[in-house]
Amino acid sequence: MTKLLKLGVAGATTLLCATPALAQDAAADPSPYILTTLLFLVGGFLVFWMAAGFAMLEAGLVRSKNVTTQLTKNISLFAIASIMYWLVGFNLMYPGDAWTVAGIVGAFFPTALEPVGLAAADATLDYASVGSDFFFQLMFCATTASIVSGTLAERIKLWPFLIFVVVLTGFIYPIEASWQWGGGFLSEMGFSDFAGSTLVHAAGGFAALAGALILGPRIGKYGPDGRVVPMLGSNMPLATLGTFILWLGWFGFNGGSQLAMGTVGDVTDISRIFANTNMAAAAGAVVALILTQVVYGKVDLTMVLNGALAGLVSITAEPLAPSLFMALIVGGIGGVIVVFTVPMLDKLKIDDVVGAIPVHLIAGIWGTMAVPLTNGGTSFVTQAIGVISIGLFVFIVSFIVWTILKVTMGIRVDEESEIVGLDATEMGMEAYPEFTKG
Repeated sequence: MTKLLKLGVAGATTLLCATPALAQDAAADPSPYILTTLLFLVGGFLVFWMAAGFAMLEAGLVRSKNVTTQLTKNISLFAIASIMYWLVGFNLMYPGDAWTVAGIVGAFFPTALEPVGLAAADATLDYASVGSDFFFQLMFCATTASIVSGTLAERIKLWPFLIFVVVLTGFIYPIEASWQWGGGFLSEMGFSDFAGSTLVHAAGGFAALAGALILGPRIGKYGPDGRVVPMLGSNMPLATLGTFILWLGWFGFNGGSQLAMGTVGDVTDISRIFANTNMAAAAGAVVALILTQVVYGKVDLTMVLNGALAGLVSITAEPLAPSLFMALIVGGIGGVIVVFTVPMLDKLKIDDVVGAIPVHLIAGIWGTMAVPLTNGGTSFVTQAIGVISIGLFVFIVSFIVWTILKVTMGIRVDEESEIVGLDATEMGMEAYPEFTKG
């Protein structure tokens, strides 16, 4: 999803495929601008719907005493991301001709839209409107923060979490994403991450991992003998609904990342992306379905849900090039990752309430490293450099921010509040009052 490179490819294609007279007519043709803008708007609101998916998934996978708090975090983080991405994030991520520091950090200034009633002569007709571009890219920024929310559920204070979201969405995510999508050093190296397996999903996973290590596990999650105590979610129908919503939104996430819809080739590629995205999700779900039956003797619904999501994350780095069969393989391995990584984290006593680290971090890394299997223009070494660069940056900066928050204001609720539930102590409002008050 490298916007700067995409413009160059589109322009070169137009000039090579037309006579001078036809090229002049093509340059004045508003169709690519209109259709690509439409792609960003439709794709953007599909990705926006993923915010509802995260909210429902997390509401279903936390215990009933923490549901209201989790929902509050989800709507608040999206609102904060919207403001921070306008204030600094968008132009920091796409500096364009603005000043940079060694090609690593871009410009710091708020986003400005085109004037009302923009004339075709004043528009960049080979791309899209600034408003649609900003709207679409914002959704990826908010998604990164949503990943962190689920991992740290049931024991983190609301306000320190939201302060972290300010830093993550305003600075951490835009800076690391600019290294690839803003034409930075990873883009120049040939790193490839089509829609963000690492830039969005693994980045969110690294931020979540840093927070989980500092925050510690929930009370009673791990016994003194090392035994893992199951803490079952409150509402499996909600968790399942959330997964279906995320699955739907992912078509906008990956399909919109084509960044163009003005030609037959682009539209055909978008349809290919949709088909591959769906195949990977299906494979992840089916593999998790079979593996949990084989390994545990019974099917685990939460693993199946996360298997589908891991398949989606895995294919996100390269949803265009693979055949349907390869999409099945990439997504299926995502399902394997979930089934075996969730218990591995428990052995390490890393408490991830919704399984976001296996789904987004580990499957995100897998998807990024799998790109050379279907895209001959990339190398495993370059992919590894990209993953390591982004991982170290996001993890280290996140760890520092979480540590500062812990030292200055505390990030974990007290023991009594955690036992009673954050809804009662942090929010004063319960999600299911009729079940607790008779």
